[in-house]
Amino acid sequence: MKTLKIAIQKSGRLNEKSVELLKNCGLNFENYKSSLISPVSNFPLEILFLRDDDIPEYVQDGIADLGIVGENVIQETEVDVAYLQPLGFGRCSLKIAIPNNSDISSLASLNGKAIATTYPVILNKYLQSNNIEADIRTISGSVEISPGLGLSDAICDLVSTGGTLKSNGLKPFADVMSSEAVLIGRKGEEDNDLIQELIQRVQSVLRAKETKYVVLNAPKANLDAITALLPGVKSPSVVALAESDWVAVHTVIPERDFWDRISQLKQAGAQGIVVLPIEKIIF
Repeated sequence: MKTLKIAIQKSGRLNEKSVELLKNCGLNFENYKSSLISPVSNFPLEILFLRDDDIPEYVQDGIADLGIVGENVIQETEVDVAYLQPLGFGRCSLKIAIPNNSDISSLASLNGKAIATTYPVILNKYLQSNNIEADIRTISGSVEISPGLGLSDAICDLVSTGGTLKSNGLKPFADVMSSEAVLIGRKGEEDNDLIQELIQRVQSVLRAKETKYVVLNAPKANLDAITALLPGVKSPSVVALAESDWVAVHTVIPERDFWDRISQLKQAGAQGIVVLPIEKIIF
């Protein structure tokens, strides 16, 4: 049986979450902080720990079968890979930012300005799509300090909370793209049985993170109103209680709807609501 290879960041903002995801998929591996390759003991898989900029090309060229990397890196390296699964972590935005005292007031006023970035490919496409001609200055390292040093009039960089911009006297000006971590694969290899099994594991972990398991007590007279609020995976499970006029209802609720649904359930007569985390959901 072929051993798959998956490439993830050796260090950086996606490393910890990538390792956590793989371990939650039931994969056993060790020594990932001191090695470039870590074998998985209970699945035919090896984990490669690489620079994030190298991951898309390793996957495109078949050195790795799979990779976990930010969408921004894929777009910047212009590789041809298959997007297999968004992963819901590492969310950020690539933004153009300007000094607080800048006279730049519209996209058109970027014409002729110097913009420092570590993402010249993405920025160039964005500027072209908006008919803007600017001087793109490629910088590796701390892009935020370039306006203060007189190297640029604006920057284009990843923004998560905006704290780094604020501390350097900058403010967001324009959104270039949104990004999150994605699972990628080599084009044409998506139907591989092992890859599909790993994708299923990943999806089961992600579904579990997005839902809550809920158990509640309900009067039989209110059951229809309560179950109408609880679609569950297919439908809620209803279990008889010792008191003949009451039942226990088991279901799952999407995280995004959780507090609204809880309020609605209480209004419909639900009592003794217990909320539990879910480890995995497999369809």
